[in-house]
Amino acid sequence: MKLGIFYNRDQADASVAERLAADIRRHGHAAIIYSDLKEIGQVDRLIVLGGDGTMLRVALRASVLNIPIVGVNFGTLGFLTEFERDECERVVPLALDEHCAMLRRSMLEAELNGKTFDCLNELALLHPVYPGRANKVVRIAVTIDGSHAGEFVADGLIVTTPTGSTAYSLSAGGSIMTPDCETFQLTPVCAFSMRSRPIAYSDKSELGFSLLKGEVVLYGDGVYLGEAGADDRLIVRKSARTVTFLTRGLSEYFRRMTEKIN
Repeated sequence: MKLGIFYNRDQADASVAERLAADIRRHGHAAIIYSDLKEIGQVDRLIVLGGDGTMLRVALRASVLNIPIVGVNFGTLGFLTEFERDECERVVPLALDEHCAMLRRSMLEAELNGKTFDCLNELALLHPVYPGRANKVVRIAVTIDGSHAGEFVADGLIVTTPTGSTAYSLSAGGSIMTPDCETFQLTPVCAFSMRSRPIAYSDKSELGFSLLKGEVVLYGDGVYLGEAGADDRLIVRKSARTVTFLTRGLSEYFRRMTEKIN
């Protein structure tokens, strides 16, 4: 088996990656160390040393190469990682275990005027903030599989996967979805009406968005994607790509959730 180790140079020391690589080689397997996202090549499994932001960036690359990943938290929250930094020595046995549990996480595909973007956590549609100009809410009409699902007057909307349900969407009042759920969620941000509530829907459905008032800035997993106005066509659906996480099981997910969110 050939394992890769990616470390975020701003969070984890190279010596940690080298120590893990030496441990892998002692078990008779090959190990390659990466610190540049673009250099990640075809390996059987990938250990990630960093925080949730690092995990999101690596996950997009891993989804293209179809590489299972497992993380060790060297950041702040570390909700997407399987181990804390003081458990670092436990990641190699899990990564080398051919029978360990794997969790395939779904992703979003956003299509704006024919150009597509993939997201693991969420797609956020937020009204832009301009210095010296009054901030105004936006009005967005939403369809689900072509049927009118409502109009939202708010600071924006978030479309989230189960993976992203513990992130921005949760802060905006959305529900937590376990990683194995086959649902996505639409969450309004600071809605003008108290009747506007999050909507959970099947991940097989397709969402359409029409800007009735104002314009929005699009962010995928916190990364700027572009802007959309009344003349633009935005569609969100389930991506054909997935990310596979090596895991110790759903019980570990619930433990992390109660520790890190409460």
